[in-house]
Amino acid sequence: MKQQQFEVQELPLAELQKIGLAQNGRISLQEEDLQALLAGRRTGMLRLENLTGDGMHIPVIDAKLSFKRNAQGNMDMLLHPIYKEATYPDYLTDVEAEKLQNGTAVNIEKVITDKEGHRQDVLIEYDPETKEFIITDSEKILVPDMVNNEFLSLEQRERYKKGKEVKLADGTVFQYSGTDKQGLTSNKLALVASIVIDGGLSYLLYKGLNALLNKKRDEKEAASFSRGYDQAVLDMKDNQLIPDQGKAAKQDQQYRRPGR
Repeated sequence: MKQQQFEVQELPLAELQKIGLAQNGRISLQEEDLQALLAGRRTGMLRLENLTGDGMHIPVIDAKLSFKRNAQGNMDMLLHPIYKEATYPDYLTDVEAEKLQNGTAVNIEKVITDKEGHRQDVLIEYDPETKEFIITDSEKILVPDMVNNEFLSLEQRERYKKGKEVKLADGTVFQYSGTDKQGLTSNKLALVASIVIDGGLSYLLYKGLNALLNKKRDEKEAASFSRGYDQAVLDMKDNQLIPDQGKAAKQDQQYRRPGR
């Protein structure tokens, strides 16, 4: 399932090298963190050392990393350190902000007006690791067409887009998360999401998923998978080749099969 907003070659190696995350033209990040960056999300917490710039020297700092494209089309690198105090957007009430901070609310949906005066549906979450409120444009949330070989209904797709839990017939429950580096959480350790592209299915295997917020899970049960999941994994393995390229050119976790 194609979920990248950026290509690897777009990431500024010089900037990454300055913070110790690239060397000799190669990015030195764990695969999950790299995929999070390419999808426009934040990495997990990283320890960065010997940062210099603007006459400052920071011996060590723990922060998350993300990129965004600026008005000129170039990539801006953003560091998300641990803030001393959380500052919430003015369109959140004190009660709403408190609910996000204490975990009684996973997310809050709002309709706001952007700088150009356009109405925008956003999803607001709280990252307790950095003490930040994360705002996501709902229109930019990529909604899968299938999960574990089960097509999502219009209602399920809408629930996912609004940051609500989605439950499958096989008992798998998952939910979009802008604070998680994989982009979703689940009651299962793994699931296979698919999206229809040009009459075919593009797959993405999620592994090592975090539990749903404030939901305890039985790790033994979380590691048991349905026939739909097993079949989706087999389909990925059986259809690794992309017909128009004639060779496997996708990353380890991404595959595509032709439409039937």
